[in-house]
Amino acid sequence: MFTASVFILTTQSVLAETDGGNSVDIGDKSKSVSSIPQLSEVKPPQTNAALLLTQNPDAEEIVEVTGVRINQTEKGVEVILETAKGDALKPVQKNEGNKLIIDIPNSQLRYEGGDTFRQEKPFAGIAEVLVVNQDNNTIQVTVTGETGLPIVELFDGDEGLIFGVTPATTTAQQPQTPQAQEKPAIEIPQEEPAAQQDEPIELVVTGQQNGYRVQDATTATKTDTPLRDIPQSIQVVPREVLEDRNVRSLAEAVETVSGVVDGADYNGSPAQDFIIRGFEQGGSFRNGYRDVNSYGLTGVGTIERVEVLKGPASVLFGAVEPGGIINVVTKQPLSEPYYQLGFEVGNRAFYQPSIDFSGPLNADKTLLYRFNASYQSSDGFQDFVNTNLTTIAPTIAWKLGDRTDLTLYYEYINFKGTFEQYTSILSDNTFLPRSFYQAYPNNAYVDNTTQKLGYTLSHKFSDNWQIRNNFSVVTSKNAEEYTLATGVVNDQSLRQFAQDREFTQDNYFGQIDLLGKFNTGSISHQILIGFDFNHNIDTFARVVQRNVPNLDIFNPNYNIPSFDYGPRSSSTERFQTYGIYLQDQITFLDNLKLLIGGRFDWISGENTDNVTGDTTQNPDSSAFSPRIGLVYQPSKSVSLYTSYSQSFVPETGVNPDGEIFEPTRGTQYEAGIKADFLEGRLSATLAAYQITKSNILTPDPDPERAALDYLIQVGEQRSRGIELDVAGEILPGWKAIASYAYTNAEVTEDNDIPVGNRLVSVPKNQASLWTTYEFQNSDLKGLGFGLGLFYVGTRSGDSANSFEIPDYLRTDAAIYYRRDGFKAGINIRNLFDTDYIRTSDDGRTFLRRGAPFTIIGSISWEF
Repeated sequence: MFTASVFILTTQSVLAETDGGNSVDIGDKSKSVSSIPQLSEVKPPQTNAALLLTQNPDAEEIVEVTGVRINQTEKGVEVILETAKGDALKPVQKNEGNKLIIDIPNSQLRYEGGDTFRQEKPFAGIAEVLVVNQDNNTIQVTVTGETGLPIVELFDGDEGLIFGVTPATTTAQQPQTPQAQEKPAIEIPQEEPAAQQDEPIELVVTGQQNGYRVQDATTATKTDTPLRDIPQSIQVVPREVLEDRNVRSLAEAVETVSGVVDGADYNGSPAQDFIIRGFEQGGSFRNGYRDVNSYGLTGVGTIERVEVLKGPASVLFGAVEPGGIINVVTKQPLSEPYYQLGFEVGNRAFYQPSIDFSGPLNADKTLLYRFNASYQSSDGFQDFVNTNLTTIAPTIAWKLGDRTDLTLYYEYINFKGTFEQYTSILSDNTFLPRSFYQAYPNNAYVDNTTQKLGYTLSHKFSDNWQIRNNFSVVTSKNAEEYTLATGVVNDQSLRQFAQDREFTQDNYFGQIDLLGKFNTGSISHQILIGFDFNHNIDTFARVVQRNVPNLDIFNPNYNIPSFDYGPRSSSTERFQTYGIYLQDQITFLDNLKLLIGGRFDWISGENTDNVTGDTTQNPDSSAFSPRIGLVYQPSKSVSLYTSYSQSFVPETGVNPDGEIFEPTRGTQYEAGIKADFLEGRLSATLAAYQITKSNILTPDPDPERAALDYLIQVGEQRSRGIELDVAGEILPGWKAIASYAYTNAEVTEDNDIPVGNRLVSVPKNQASLWTTYEFQNSDLKGLGFGLGLFYVGTRSGDSANSFEIPDYLRTDAAIYYRRDGFKAGINIRNLFDTDYIRTSDDGRTFLRRGAPFTIIGSISWEF
């Protein structure tokens, strides 16, 4: 649920001054613009819901504005009135000399600064910005120009009520549009060149955010809550960062987030595991609900932004590992026509055409669509590797009424080809050559398909109460054959086995939420009550051939006959959970907030041998997951928080005494500080945490029972760390997103792994910096440069800590040009061709190599 808002941006058009600002050349047709009505133009309330601004003096609800901020823009300033109900406010403009006066009925300024906000000379040409409570139900915003009346326009945004103000133009005469030629231009003494009246204006669409700094997210609370009000670390990677870096996978997308490292992809496909705060989490979430596991595909072309919630998240999302989750927010249909055509080409035979179309399907814009599609082909940096990736994703948004919305979506992703193999490390700690294919390529292929479909239905009973319903189906089908190196023999050859297998995963997820806002005296509540279910069916069939010749490392002979595998084994696992949850966001004071919630899950399942027909019923289990957090904001730009939360992951089977295994538990204590700098242009989060994962299965200490593979739940692992994330705009055109993480993840109790061993592939130190600069004026406007530095420290290569993966520093770079819907760029990944290991799958022959120098050129048109 996005926060509705009104965003007002100004141009330097004298027409806006003489004609009420009602004639505007938008430039970018994918976004909508309106103007604030002059006081004399206000008419009785309209019945047309498409009118964004009308005077509404009879509205009963008083909307609270909880903060005021001023940001500089290229042409002036943005005056931001922070509120979650921007769409309920109806500003009305009137002018007095050099003063631009905007009255906002049915609103009150209630924040820690009192009922008056004043800032003098925030920008050249603007003498003062004043925001006050004019009376008991009206806020008045006054902007005083130094030489003339400032100019104002309106368009959609998502930060609150946002006024973009430009000083009065001081040019002798403005260039005229055809509309302006009907009226005489106003002569103003020339002081400096003025911008062209028809210069394209970049607009922000409701539900989308521009820039590197993001102010709110839905993942942590399933409500549209400012990040500064969330007592937990959550980092957002917006679309602009994804585009500037030209990321090609979800793993690349989160490289700028602290405490998140690569947990290995699946056979080179866009199916990914992540290590978050030391613990591995398979797959990701989509728009706040469960999506794919470790084997399901996720493309980046449909992603609007990525939200990373650190720490246990079971209170809202059920069974997840304690490190955190990754949630992708997908692109949604737009209300104005939007078309993008793109093509990319790079080394190693890479090419990718893509399209992104959106707009209304009917005249009243109650039926919208979006269609994304792309095809990617590429050779790998290893010999014999070639893969193809196809993505098709249509989405329909249907406004069933003033308060009811339905969104239907479908996504098809197919990955096929000869995939990249692991690499190995020899006894002297040297790695095999980067291009070496350490298996038999004539017995290697993969064909994986993931399909996603579902709907989201929401209905508002009132401004304070709404209900949401989601249902999704994710089906994945994997067919593959390959040989795999399982060990190094005398540093001369690689032991091999062959495997031919097919497996499917069908996941059905449903959810219903009730959201409400109410007050108990002076205390306000935002409550969430929900129920969800998840039904998962995994079918697995395979046959293994172990009579495979070793592969000589120094003189490989890849020509071997095909295998006669024989009959396959086959099994089906069914797994279902049901969960209910309750959450309350309580505001005691404007600067003191409490988040409290709990969830109860019931888990059941069964396993079937498809060859014999035997079925084993797994014992039912249950789990309770609490969360509580407190936020104190000593000033408008600083939030202090602390929180406690738990997570769970179910385990199947019984211990030697016949008792069912308890779910593994994750328990986290976290404290941190969130702060804004540079007048709100830059945000930072500093967090410290401790996570303990308990009830881990470990071999029975009794030798006789251990010989029978009996397990007991006494294992424990702990992760302690400090994380820093910074993102925003340092100066106009200069943006950056940076992070640092210290993670100490180790075994604290186990019957097999020595206590004190580091967890696999978890670096103690990790840091990243991505920064861009784009020229804002002159003939170079639209030209930009980017530089990225990504450091990952040494890591343990296996659970026994028998070898160490070296640290690395990778450098990325970019140059691009963007103007009037045209975009062209060159992105370089691994500029200095650093040879490094991305991650380990717990073994000397199971290491994932980082790609060498990669260059991709891209070009696209938006219209």
